[in-house]
Amino acid sequence: MMQSKTFTVPNIGCDGCVRTIVNELSAQPGVVTVTGDKDTKTITVQWDAPASWETIQAKLVEIEYPPLS
Repeated sequence: MMQSKTFTVPNIGCDGCVRTIVNELSAQPGVVTVTGDKDTKTITVQWDAPASWETIQAKLVEIEYPPLS
């Protein structure tokens, strides 16, 4: 079952930050789409198994863009 979540990443400061997040999350198995907006510092991710919110959060923390919970 496809899931989707929009969340804030306070560390986003530029288009490069958004690009890094999109590239890193898109490489995760199960992640379908990733979009971001530097002005609102938000990211929207759609995923299916084997991805989960936990694996997505873990990747964001690993690349130093932790989401605001």
